[in-house]
Amino acid sequence: MPLSLIIVLLLLAIFLYKKAPRFSFKCLCAATLLLFLTSFPPFSDWVMSPIENQYSSFNNYSKPIDYIIILGCSHINDETLPTTSRLQACSLQRLVEAIRIYQLHPEAKFITSGGAFGQETSNAEAVKQAAISLGIPSNKIITENFPKDTQEEAELISPRVIGTTVVLVTNADHMPRAIKYFQQNGVNPIAAPAGNWVKHNTTDKNWRYYIPNSHKIEQTTTAWYESLGLCWQWLKTLL
Repeated sequence: MPLSLIIVLLLLAIFLYKKAPRFSFKCLCAATLLLFLTSFPPFSDWVMSPIENQYSSFNNYSKPIDYIIILGCSHINDETLPTTSRLQACSLQRLVEAIRIYQLHPEAKFITSGGAFGQETSNAEAVKQAAISLGIPSNKIITENFPKDTQEEAELISPRVIGTTVVLVTNADHMPRAIKYFQQNGVNPIAAPAGNWVKHNTTDKNWRYYIPNSHKIEQTTTAWYESLGLCWQWLKTLL
């Protein structure tokens, strides 16, 4: 990941300052350049946009929807917090988008997914409880509590939904990889990307857009992670 590489380069620059000053200086320059690029909004948006723009936002579908699948992300089991506050940003973004779609298609059922990952409650159950607190009937929510990653989610959910009309909700950066896994299992879902990193402003960008910031480091890291995931997914098809 970019930030880890920056830290390694900086440590090398410090430890080799006396023994190899020229190499130390090169490490320092490389770390500075990498830090600037990964936190520079135009660069970060440039690497993320091709990933997110592969699927457009969901609009009202002309036919009935059978299932709205919410892929798992993360949460915290803290009983002192409301159910919605226990969800991390990615899970909450996916749930909000799923509820928006449900308002357009109340005939649909939810399928929440995701394992526990060391928590007492699975992510599927945490999202279900949050959905119920926001007005979704519990009898309209099916949970898949055991998948550990996107590939397992597709393998477990696909047999249930083959031959039906399915909307797949996940973050926009994660959508290309998720769609491919479901297609490999015989399902062609309608994409409903949520939580876009890059939001196109219709007005001219002001000077603040060109100031590096930590949010963009996270965005660049996510783009790098998803690019590696897509490469690994492609390689597995060749094995």
